[in-house]
Amino acid sequence: MITAADVRAVAMALPRTSEHLIHDQVKFRVGKIVYAAISPDERVMGFGFPKEERAALVAAEPDKFAMPRLSDQRFHWVHARMAALSIEEMRELVTDAWRMVVPKKVAAAHLEQR
Repeated sequence: MITAADVRAVAMALPRTSEHLIHDQVKFRVGKIVYAAISPDERVMGFGFPKEERAALVAAEPDKFAMPRLSDQRFHWVHARMAALSIEEMRELVTDAWRMVVPKKVAAAHLEQR
């Protein structure tokens, strides 16, 4: 099971990321765009994900992933149960969500350093 501290460590290591507490949710964003969030009870992590691929993701692993509430389905967003994620999965999901919101040059430069 991953924790909020695990998500924070990954997100805050990504360039241009800032952390904010909004309505009791921890949110990680680049500029004004949120790419990952942790629910107040720290059981669910929301993250940016391509809209056209999320139904397949949720259908493939419904015990791990869930669609966001109806009002948030207009965004590139999906939820994951934190207890079902490994550190490696979370790192990949958060990094991919971050890559959706930063300029390609920033993502490329960061990923080359790894």
